[in-house]
Amino acid sequence: MDEGRGDRSLVGLREVDETQVSVVGGKAAHLGALSRIDGIRVPAGFCVTTAAFRRVLARTPSIDDRLDHLSRLSPDDREAIRTLSAQIRRSVEETAIPGDLTAAITAAITVFGERAAYAVRSSATAEDTPTASFAGQQDTYLNVVGPEDVLRQVSRCWASLFTERAVVYRLRNGIDHRTVQMAVVVQLMVFPDASGILFTADPVTGDRTVATVDASFGLGEALVSGLVNPDVFTVRDGEVVDGTVAAKRRAVTAVPGGGTREVEIDRQRQEQPALTQAQVVRLVRLGRLIEAHFGSPQDIEWCLVDDDFQIVQSRPITTLFPVPEAVDQAKHVYLSVGHQQMMTDAMRPLGLSMWQLTAMAPMLEAGGRLFVDATRLLSSPASRAGFLEMIGKSDPLTKNALETLLDRPGFVPTTLPGGGGGPARLTTGGVSIETDPAIVTGLIERSEASVAALRHDIAAMTGPALFDFLLAAFGEHKRVLSDPLSMQAIMAGMEATWWLNDRLLEWLGDKNAADTLTLSAPGNITSEMGLALLDVADVIRPHPEVVAFLRAVEDDGFLDELPTTAGGPEARDAIEAYLDRYGMRCVGEIDITRPRWSERPRTLVPVILDNVRLFEPGEATRRFAQGREQAQRKAREVLTRLRALPDGENRADETERMIDRVRTFVGYREYPKYDIVSRYFVYKRALMAEAERLVRAGVLAERDDVFYLTFQEFHEVVRSQKVDHEVLRRRRDAFRWHQALTPPRVLTSDGEVVTGAYRHDDVPAGALAGVPVSAGTVEGRARVILDMAQADLEAGDILVTTHTDPSWTPLFVGIAGLVTEVGGLMTHGAVIAREYGLPAVVSVLDATRLIRDGQRIRVHGSDGYVEILP
Repeated sequence: MDEGRGDRSLVGLREVDETQVSVVGGKAAHLGALSRIDGIRVPAGFCVTTAAFRRVLARTPSIDDRLDHLSRLSPDDREAIRTLSAQIRRSVEETAIPGDLTAAITAAITVFGERAAYAVRSSATAEDTPTASFAGQQDTYLNVVGPEDVLRQVSRCWASLFTERAVVYRLRNGIDHRTVQMAVVVQLMVFPDASGILFTADPVTGDRTVATVDASFGLGEALVSGLVNPDVFTVRDGEVVDGTVAAKRRAVTAVPGGGTREVEIDRQRQEQPALTQAQVVRLVRLGRLIEAHFGSPQDIEWCLVDDDFQIVQSRPITTLFPVPEAVDQAKHVYLSVGHQQMMTDAMRPLGLSMWQLTAMAPMLEAGGRLFVDATRLLSSPASRAGFLEMIGKSDPLTKNALETLLDRPGFVPTTLPGGGGGPARLTTGGVSIETDPAIVTGLIERSEASVAALRHDIAAMTGPALFDFLLAAFGEHKRVLSDPLSMQAIMAGMEATWWLNDRLLEWLGDKNAADTLTLSAPGNITSEMGLALLDVADVIRPHPEVVAFLRAVEDDGFLDELPTTAGGPEARDAIEAYLDRYGMRCVGEIDITRPRWSERPRTLVPVILDNVRLFEPGEATRRFAQGREQAQRKAREVLTRLRALPDGENRADETERMIDRVRTFVGYREYPKYDIVSRYFVYKRALMAEAERLVRAGVLAERDDVFYLTFQEFHEVVRSQKVDHEVLRRRRDAFRWHQALTPPRVLTSDGEVVTGAYRHDDVPAGALAGVPVSAGTVEGRARVILDMAQADLEAGDILVTTHTDPSWTPLFVGIAGLVTEVGGLMTHGAVIAREYGLPAVVSVLDATRLIRDGQRIRVHGSDGYVEILP
């Protein structure tokens, strides 16, 4: 075989492995690695390398200009992508292959026989990697006969790098077109009796202990193209545990002389299994060898020839959610932290490690998210009931998923050996506190003093000493969070809420009465934040030049220019005062790598302008007073009705005490999160100053590189003044992959995603069920918003989104109702919806997909469902 000169244009498959993706692409690299595994057979062949592709692309007319144009297109501009990608493909196909390369390919073919049949297959450098699978995006040509036809299909494979689907995928995943190159695999054609796909993990549930086999007669194209329904076998522990044999009426077979065709299968064979059970088990055993070699679950294409399996492709199953690393082989149950914190987005390594270092419970990372191990609490009958009750109040879907697991015999052990593990339990030590507003005032004052001391002490810290200081500061952070008095205050408000809802439903038939009784409760730092932005709008509204200036804002330096307009100095002072108080907040604020409002103040501009447009002066004061009056009126009504009942005076007295208690403590529940993000912003400013020093020293290319290091790695880079840039590159790739994953509420150590279901009997047909968290019914236009910065709301709109954290609060003042995919009775969106009197239903599965932006919907905040109206 002619190996070429300089950069090798051709290499044999057995010469390459998975470390040579840049030379032969992902598919060929995997095939080369497969051919080296004992017991695995791969059809012989060679690879036309990326060096050859680069030579041909360099000869392609106008390719640089066209790639520049392609990179500027939006992935949603399908017509422009379709037109330009077709032009590029045509140009590549029409570009002549250099003579020496033509000779090399022809010579390689003659080694196997000039009239032998081949499979000619694309192999892109971004294909079949652990974080991205490009299945079906480039081309494969089967039963190609003769050098001329092989050369023609090699050119078509090169051109397939620019199919519309492949271009859109790269644009959506932030992959530069120039960084992806195309190699081509040429293999001897296999003429199988049967073929199909093996998944070494369940592709639906993610269970790594299960393998599934799809099988049909003839070439695999019949299965891949959907021409036939395959036989499907499920294998666990070396045994077929389930199998369905389909009626396989057609198959794809090779045609003598080249190409393929569809044929009808003999009637007597159609319902015969394509594989025996023994063959299925043997195939899965081969799959486990391949999985062990690559270190991750695999999607494997196979062929059966004379009772011998040949593997024609293996790629990672990139849609599976990763499993946290376990310290033993026992079964574990993991709960998503993000679903409790109202932030299910992927986090970068620095954000993950900072949350782990400051959290009250051990947390495990997987897929860019954090999980707690709930196995210990579930295994003990003493803790299980209380834990499930607590989870159920937060998220009924998680509770239902856990109950599904507990119903499986032996999955969760009834006892575990001693040791750590499991999430921390919220405990108040069994001590009740007095209903005294001074308790909340004292807690807030101590928090403010602690944060002020942190801000003062960190100012002089740099270099490795900063990291030592921060490790000590994390101890103070945890001490404040775990203050028993703080926990007692939080629980006092929550327990009073539950008491009022339960008793008033029982005594008066009044559902969710606490929703109204807690309106405008004092001391809620998050609801105050939303009202305070209304006050900022009041300052701006009288100044048309300021309003016009803000409408034209495009960058975050606008505050420096604002004073040049009439009314600008007052407007800037109002915005900066707001940022002094709330600028540490942002969407996804538990991730320290997210830009804070103080770092990106333009985020608030659309909300400020909406407040200017939608509201009259004094709206914040008026709103708060109206809420307080509604709460007082509700309290008078409830107490009057109670006194008319038998034993009414005692019930009324007890209820009055609970109303006083809930209004004293319920607002404080939002404060500990404010304390956390206040500290995070202090930490971040110090860490980013250190990152700037690394950039000035030439250690880092840009300061945000540190986001892809853990806290401990960041410390080491500061100490050594060295960084592994390849690690940073891999982490960026992994983060892009993690962003595409949907995190589960409940995940097992087997990798199974366990989903919960609602048990509502009273939800109308076609309605979307969820958790009722704020009473009332409202009808309006649904605004499906995934990015707060893109919000465009009108009065009366209903916000539909995945989840909300405190940073979304400024939007709440302008909406009529709330629907989220994640949340529970005491999570942020629910608390603020009740505070503002907004009907709300949370934990509505797939709400942002099932409800279209602009549709009219009706939110039943008392009964927990959403109707989509005609």
